[in-house]
Amino acid sequence: MRKSILIVEDDIHIAELVRMHLAESGHHLTVCHDGEVGWSRYRRGRFDLVVLDIMLPGMDGLEICRRIRQDETRYTPVLMLTSKTTELDRVLGLELGADDYLTKPFSLMELVARVKALLRRSDAMTNRGSGSTPKRLEFPNLRIDPATHEVICHDEPVELTAKEFELLYHFASHPGQVFSRMQLLDQVWGYHHEGYEHTVNSHMNRLRGKIEPDPKNPIFIKTVWGVGYQFIGDRQ
Repeated sequence: MRKSILIVEDDIHIAELVRMHLAESGHHLTVCHDGEVGWSRYRRGRFDLVVLDIMLPGMDGLEICRRIRQDETRYTPVLMLTSKTTELDRVLGLELGADDYLTKPFSLMELVARVKALLRRSDAMTNRGSGSTPKRLEFPNLRIDPATHEVICHDEPVELTAKEFELLYHFASHPGQVFSRMQLLDQVWGYHHEGYEHTVNSHMNRLRGKIEPDPKNPIFIKTVWGVGYQFIGDRQ
């Protein structure tokens, strides 16, 4: 299905390559090279996905992502692009609600695959939203409500990004089942590519830091060495 995608990238060459490859899938593309202009176009339009560079003139991508997530009337998937070699910008992007990220230089085939995965998952969320609401899950010291995206852990509310919530809900929906990193990439992120297990690792570390009393000795999501991760919880 034809989608409307906003590309905000100040490198004209990269922006054009991204536009060309996504256009091959039949999508409608809007390209901006300035952060202020990109934010203005987002506010005036209805986009199904935003491909967003972090380093931008006018307004950086982190600020744009933060503003997109403040809009509670719609949820627009955000794929962030970063040329930084440190984890800081990626972590900030994920904390502000980015759904995924790619580090420059990146494979254009990989970018297209990520975009397709985000659009598929967005469509699936929309379809679920038009049907029955996923059920609330309750465990000792942990309650997860998909209707409100609320997580209560040890009687305290926990603020999770959209992807962290989706990851936690996936685990809690299958207590006792062990998932490899590749399975989580396939089932939660929607793509299956070797070499990107670090995406799972980053989200797992951040999720544990928010819900585990001692992240080094987790009680909710344990590591099964050599295999993957397992959610431990007795349903109430």
